[in-house]
Amino acid sequence: MRVQYELEGVGMRYDGAAVLENVTLRFPQPELVTLIGPNGAGKSTLLGIMAGLRRGFEGRCLLNGRSVDRWRRREFARLAAFVPQTLRFDFPFTAEQVVLMGRTPYAGGFFDSREDWQAVREAMEATDTALLASRDFRSLSGGERQRVMLAAALAQRPAALLLDEPAAFLDLHHQLMIYELLRRLAREGLLVIAVTHDVNLAASFAGRVVALRGGRVLADAAPCDALAAERIREVFGVPAEWLTRRDGKAWIAYGD
Repeated sequence: MRVQYELEGVGMRYDGAAVLENVTLRFPQPELVTLIGPNGAGKSTLLGIMAGLRRGFEGRCLLNGRSVDRWRRREFARLAAFVPQTLRFDFPFTAEQVVLMGRTPYAGGFFDSREDWQAVREAMEATDTALLASRDFRSLSGGERQRVMLAAALAQRPAALLLDEPAAFLDLHHQLMIYELLRRLAREGLLVIAVTHDVNLAASFAGRVVALRGGRVLADAAPCDALAAERIREVFGVPAEWLTRRDGKAWIAYGD
């Protein structure tokens, strides 16, 4: 099942201070979208609203035509999965057990089904976490935890995947692996929306980039437009330029 998100005039305030202001965006089709912007731009707050985790926001945020705060949580979780930047467990769950928790929206009793375990195996293979299955989640490195949390989200088999800095703790190999996976998932029919601070990952993998600053949308376009040098200066306050290698692949250099 495909999903559509519609946001109209979305705003959010904390202690009277505006974190988001008049954000209007539409995500009508499967694609890989990255949200970029400096710290405090409102990226994580926006993602939390879309995940149904933030209450008291202004405006409308609709998932398939229904406000995100009017969905039953189990039904919502079958459509949209959220991967936070960090996750803490105080109990000795294995990585495999954490991934199995992603099947909670489908639980119909006390026993795990064959389909549950198939989803877990596929998700752990896709995220290169199969060898971590028996490890205590608390003993994993930050990057390993991040990949296990992504596996748990994939085990939900959602139609939309919302990720807050999915490559934040990953080494270079796994950063590329995860973004290759996200791009493939989008091509296979998922709506994937990821917060990132890495403009080169956004430029290389996303089909669409939404740039925020001060709680407002400054750009919503293809990477070549949303990440143009003048736009990066406006969003991040640093100079930047696009460079091209001999093979024609472009990348962004920034700073003096």
